[in-house]
Amino acid sequence: MAVGLEGGCRVSTMHEGLARVFGSLKIWNQIGKATGAEAISLRILQFGPGRSPVLRNRECDEVLYLLEGNCTVVIGGNAYELGPETGVYLRPGQTLRVENPGQDVVLFVSSQCPEETVEDLTELYQAMAAPHQSAPIVRLADRRALPTADRWYRVLVDDEIGSAQVTQFVGSIPPGRAPDHFHEYEEVLFILRGEGRMWAGETNTPIGPGSCIYLPKRQIHCVENTGAGELRLLGVFYPAGSPAVRYEAADEHG
Repeated sequence: MAVGLEGGCRVSTMHEGLARVFGSLKIWNQIGKATGAEAISLRILQFGPGRSPVLRNRECDEVLYLLEGNCTVVIGGNAYELGPETGVYLRPGQTLRVENPGQDVVLFVSSQCPEETVEDLTELYQAMAAPHQSAPIVRLADRRALPTADRWYRVLVDDEIGSAQVTQFVGSIPPGRAPDHFHEYEEVLFILRGEGRMWAGETNTPIGPGSCIYLPKRQIHCVENTGAGELRLLGVFYPAGSPAVRYEAADEHG
């Protein structure tokens, strides 16, 4: 069951609730305007074997991260081979199709900024060709780790890839708890590995692999790593900026 924390922060699990089904594709909407977000969303996309329906991105910037499986993605008519730990940027007006040659499912985490509201699911999955542009694919292993305090992050999607309004990154948090802080952007997090607690003000709840977290703009928060090893997370924020920019809780009060 989703847990609400102070200030509108929300924590759920990746397969919580009923999935929307369209052919071989299942979608779990975990964060969006329907759950209290201002503009950002977080969805889990599960593609079964075979060729998926065509997804059309209309007016938002959409970033995806391949969690599990190997596949081919076709974006605007261009095909790319993907493995786990890969970020994908889908520009406004582009289409995406997933070809899954295996018998296992392929899992993506998707965020739209700002979230598109579609009442009729079939409207979202209509093919529309897009002109050729630079490859919108980036592997985590190819990105440089940038240190900040006692942790690191690797930026996957930003203006270098083509998005001027959204940033996607992977971050590593060592055991312990950093000072409470806030950001000037709306943020979603997905826990990739490790165990911890999500703090929002004085409230908290356990988190682990598959936890989906929503953080409103300027909400004081902290991710605590309660384990003995690394806690790794996927983060997306809107509008774009640097994951290293944060404001201590004391700054909120002058």
